Amino acid sequence: MKAARSLLFVPAIAPRMLAGAAQRGADAVIVDLEDSVPPAHKADARVAAGPAIEALAREVPVLARVNAGAWQEDIAALPLAALAAVLLPKVESAEEVQELAAALAARCATPPPIAALIESALGVLRAERIALASPALCALGFGAEDFAAEMGVTPQAASLLMPAQQVTLAARAHGLACWGLADSIAEIEDMQDFAASCAEARAIGFTGTVCIHPRQVAAANTGFGATAEEQAWARDVLAAAEAAGPQGQGAFEFRGRMVDRPILERARRWAGSGSR
Repeated sequence: MKAARSLLFVPAIAPRMLAGAAQRGADAVIVDLEDSVPPAHKADARVAAGPAIEALAREVPVLARVNAGAWQEDIAALPLAALAAVLLPKVESAEEVQELAAALAARCATPPPIAALIESALGVLRAERIALASPALCALGFGAEDFAAEMGVTPQAASLLMPAQQVTLAARAHGLACWGLADSIAEIEDMQDFAASCAEARAIGFTGTVCIHPRQVAAANTGFGATAEEQAWARDVLAAAEAAGPQGQGAFEFRGRMVDRPILERARRWAGSGSR
């Protein structure tokens, strides 16, 4: 799965929403068996999820969010080979990731990777241990709403910046993608505000975010993409490096600033994909 700026949640029991999910512009779709499915409908969700995942996977990368306390039943019903990843919520220990990884490997010759969603104070404190849990891990996520609820705080930058950065540091230190915001994920009206939250999240190391409504997708793609100014700067830096010849592979001056390997790497990312 390529770097995802936007991952759109769709309830497994919402056939009309699932049918149109691939056309919403999201980099990936998450078929949700957890929070958006009432307890009485979990079995129905498992039955519906399989065909929906197989159909969607022909058009867009698909993840499945399983239930923290009942993922065994969930993965037994899922077409694992069609999944880009399994999203495990409410992770608080490395052992939870390892247990799921072993179960997936036992069921599938080429098991999907795992994304671990950290949503509690204990999970944040153990973020690096979770990041190191298994080679099967591809991403960490930060669940701002659940974290804020547990802490008894309003989900906003003032209360979420520090824990969000702990999760991004753990993820990026170990080569993982990191999804989330240091803000509420619930904004579905003011998309300028949501895009600004995404840009702020990008600035502290998040690579994308989950979206709970299709309206958020375009804003997430914008917020987590390199700006036009950044892309223009990147192209100019790379052109200057090429013009500098062998010196451009080391350090050289560009517009009053020194450019070396880390800056060139950032320029290549921005010029090549428009994303972080």
